[in-house]
Amino acid sequence: MSQTFVNSNARRYVNGTWSEDANSTPAETPVMLTVNGELWLEFMCTPEYLEALAVGFLFNEGLIDHVTDVAQIHVCAAGDNVDVWTTNPLNKPAHWRRTSGCTGGVTAASDLEPHLVELPSPPRGMSECMEEISFSPNQINKLVIALLNAQEIHRRTGGVHASAVSDGEQLLLSCEDVGRHNTLDKLSGRILLENIAAPRRLILTTGRISSEMLQKSARMAVPVVVSCTSPTSIAVQMAEAWGITLIGYARQERFSVYTHSRRITGAH
Repeated sequence: MSQTFVNSNARRYVNGTWSEDANSTPAETPVMLTVNGELWLEFMCTPEYLEALAVGFLFNEGLIDHVTDVAQIHVCAAGDNVDVWTTNPLNKPAHWRRTSGCTGGVTAASDLEPHLVELPSPPRGMSECMEEISFSPNQINKLVIALLNAQEIHRRTGGVHASAVSDGEQLLLSCEDVGRHNTLDKLSGRILLENIAAPRRLILTTGRISSEMLQKSARMAVPVVVSCTSPTSIAVQMAEAWGITLIGYARQERFSVYTHSRRITGAH
């Protein structure tokens, strides 16, 4: 598999002085997704956990529901194609919509208008998402710090997003990628492929929570979604309608709760 960073040379300017600057940049690689022998789309991604990326993408798009729906998965030796064979035929979506992802993610979901008269239906399996649990502000802060500390690629190169799933006490899994949508697909895929049975109660991410990010989180049946930056207006409306607690601008010792604050101690 390709490495997750590339050594690069640059000219650095500091206070009127130029110097050579040898550093690392995050790898961004085109990887094709082939499903049952048919080419579906191209990911622009960080080349790790490619099996999880492919399986998680299919799960988050609602095209598969369980790991048993996958008969075989293979990453080619060059690392530029993932072949997925499913136990039942899948119909390739007729249209892929470009998302607001920083590396041009795609989804088969319908376009959502900013004024949103009618919200889309919640993803399948989201009934588990209604768990009435509560977290203290200190728990949220602790998990945000754990997410930031888990960013191995970011520490070396910068320029990548990270997402993690937590049981409320610790991070169960974390993934990094140049695309924030990819981080959630990788999480979903790893949960399926690694058979993670622990309760999934929070998604934490360094990326903006757009409508697609909220949909992917809901598909994982997680009742609390925490971002280090902002949610979009549509994501807030969706979280409110679907019963998800949505938190933004999470930093050390501060965050903002946008929806369903009852799950955060003292916020209601």
